[in-house]
Amino acid sequence: MGYSLPRTGKDRTPAYIPVSELREKCFAPFKECVEAGALTIMINSGSINGVPVHSNYELLTKWLKEDLGWDGMLITDWADINNLYTRERIAANKKEAIQIAINAGIDMAMEPYDLNFCTLLKELVEENKVPMSRIDDAVRRVLRLKYRLGLFEHPNTPTQEYPLFGSKEHAELALRAAEESEILLKNQNNILPLAKGNKLLVTGPNANSMRCLNGGWSYSWQGHLADRFAGKYNTIYEALCNKFGSEYVTLEQGVTYKPEGAYTEENEPEIEKAVAAAKNVDIIIACIGENSYCETPGNLTNLTLSQNQLDLVKALAKTGKPIVLILNEGRPRLIADIEPLAKAVVNTMLPGNYGGDALANLIAGDANFSGKMPFTYPKHINALANYDYKPCENMGQMGGNYNYDSVMDVQWEFGFGLSYTTYSYSNLKVDKTSFTADDVLTVSVDVTNTGKVAGKESVLLYSKDLVASSTPDNIRLRNFEKIELNPGETKTVTMQLKGSDLAFVGYDGKWRLEKGDFTIKCGGQTLDINCTETKVWDTPNR
Repeated sequence: MGYSLPRTGKDRTPAYIPVSELREKCFAPFKECVEAGALTIMINSGSINGVPVHSNYELLTKWLKEDLGWDGMLITDWADINNLYTRERIAANKKEAIQIAINAGIDMAMEPYDLNFCTLLKELVEENKVPMSRIDDAVRRVLRLKYRLGLFEHPNTPTQEYPLFGSKEHAELALRAAEESEILLKNQNNILPLAKGNKLLVTGPNANSMRCLNGGWSYSWQGHLADRFAGKYNTIYEALCNKFGSEYVTLEQGVTYKPEGAYTEENEPEIEKAVAAAKNVDIIIACIGENSYCETPGNLTNLTLSQNQLDLVKALAKTGKPIVLILNEGRPRLIADIEPLAKAVVNTMLPGNYGGDALANLIAGDANFSGKMPFTYPKHINALANYDYKPCENMGQMGGNYNYDSVMDVQWEFGFGLSYTTYSYSNLKVDKTSFTADDVLTVSVDVTNTGKVAGKESVLLYSKDLVASSTPDNIRLRNFEKIELNPGETKTVTMQLKGSDLAFVGYDGKWRLEKGDFTIKCGGQTLDINCTETKVWDTPNR
């Protein structure tokens, strides 16, 4: 929790998060996971508000175990108890660090280096610095987990117990998942889908790499062994050859990564070779982004795409051949100066072993795009915004004679994504326009496929609190459902929304639903509802 919000933007550096945001936005997903049956949780390696999470009794024991009544098991990350004295400096030595972490609520230590951990913990119990009741509780949680997993009855997991592992069924599911997650962000003059018979140049460092498709924590820690072990799957280039015919596809990358090197390491560019190859093709498929990485080795000091890749796209644009940009990256790299040079943009993110095949199906029109942006893609280096920003963050609303630059000038908004068909929304309804915290609102909307091909549409339901005692978020996603529609078909989508879901955490750390007006939004349709009474929860969770 809070691992994704360090002040510096660097891995394992301190986060400073207001308690209201910590509970409302950071803790809420873990609460949902626990209530859905999660049995184990790993702890944030860093610190929140000056307290390392591995030592935070309030978060680990009070919030997670006691407030939620959770009887699962907490485990450290890699050797992280050591960090309490080697890095965080809240303990003088390892023994003291163990005392702090176990008393805070840690049940299992991931100790890869030193078996002395056991001896030191035993000493702490004998010295009454760690109560035996805490040891008993931790042991119960470990044993309970093993019983629930059936490990005492079946300690081994032979492969014959998983007949679908690596099966065609799983491969098909992986392909469909990749198709539905890749996002069409631009399609000028409907250049996509590409017709068969076009000559294609596939270029860029991500064009022929399984490592890039999988990212970190795949096949190896930094993902650098993916090309070695995932060779039976198709890179983007190989998938395009299979789809359009190898005689129509030319590979000249122009920029390449160093084999098995760090994610930032690029070879000396050969841009002129790519430019020369572009003269003999109809369309350029430029596969750009990042090499695989994870954790601290993936830290960045600049979100802008590498200069070599920017130069490659700019040089190719001068050929006059239409460019389709393929973004293959684990986070948004800034491309504001090359995006206008592209006729189409597809964001694949990290789609896995079948990501290249999915991309080929999509740009050939054998599958339809249905992915939506799960984050706000920034346009400027010092204007990083979330979709649920506070109204006062949008300085463009100030008006008057001030020439404020709006921080909401983004590359692509959260929830944005194009398709080969079009959809219209109508008849947004709610079963009650006045509600309390105890009510359940039923919202319905009609969605019609107004295009010529079948497609899937993510129907996103948002709410907006118009006035609140703490500055409300601009908008919040509350529910969603994905539907499939044939051309001309209309479906009524019905979703439920608890009145209590519209509550927020106030300055005092308590959940509050305040009397007043709200707006419900779905697909450009809006309606107004009214909360008729204020409720403040004295319990830490709604």
